[in-house]
Amino acid sequence: MELVFVTNNPGKVKEINNLLGDSFKLKSLKDLNFDGEIPEIYPTIEENASAKAFYIYERFSVNCFADDTALEVEALNNQPGVYSARFAEIDGSISFDSKEQMTEANIEKLLRLLRDKDSRKARFRTVISLVTGGREKRFEGIVRGEIIHQKRGKAGFGYDPVFVPEGHRHTFAEMSLDEKNRISHRAEAFRKLVEYLKRRG
Repeated sequence: MELVFVTNNPGKVKEINNLLGDSFKLKSLKDLNFDGEIPEIYPTIEENASAKAFYIYERFSVNCFADDTALEVEALNNQPGVYSARFAEIDGSISFDSKEQMTEANIEKLLRLLRDKDSRKARFRTVISLVTGGREKRFEGIVRGEIIHQKRGKAGFGYDPVFVPEGHRHTFAEMSLDEKNRISHRAEAFRKLVEYLKRRG
C-alpha cells in the first residue's frame, strides 16, 4: 500500500517508514510537490488532524494520514490545548519573527499562568487521522506528567523542557530521542497506526 504522511518533515517520515517495513511505501507532501499551508481552524486536535488528512486526500486522491498534538494542563482547564503551538499569541496582540521566539513565549506564558497553581498535572495528547478509500480511522496517544517550574534540557521541541512524564525524573528535553520515542504520546499513536496497517496487510 502507498501512503502519504501529511508532513514536510523528512525525520518524521523516516521514523514511521522504519516502523512500517516493506509492506508499505510511505511518501510525504514533498513527494506530491505540495508546500502550501493547510488550514487548522477547528477547536479540537481531532478535527484538525482529520481536516489535514481529508484536505490532501481530496486534492490528490491518495491514501494518507495526518497528526495533531496538544498539551493539556489540568489547572488551566486543559489549556493550551489546540492552541499549543501558538499559545502566546492567541489574544492577537503579539506576533513573532521565528518559531523559536514563539516557543520561548509559549513556555513563559505557561509558567506564568501556573505560578500560583497547586496542581501542575498535564498531559500530551496526539491524534492521528488515517484516510483510506475516503474513510477515516483515528488513533490516539497520551502521556501524563507534570509541568516543572523552570526549563531543563536542550533536546526536543515545544514544551519538552518543562514537561516531566510520569515515572521519570527527566524532562523530554533531557532525554535522548530513542528514550523519548519509547514513551511519548506521538510514538504511542503511531504504534497504534502501524499495528492497524499491518493487520490490514
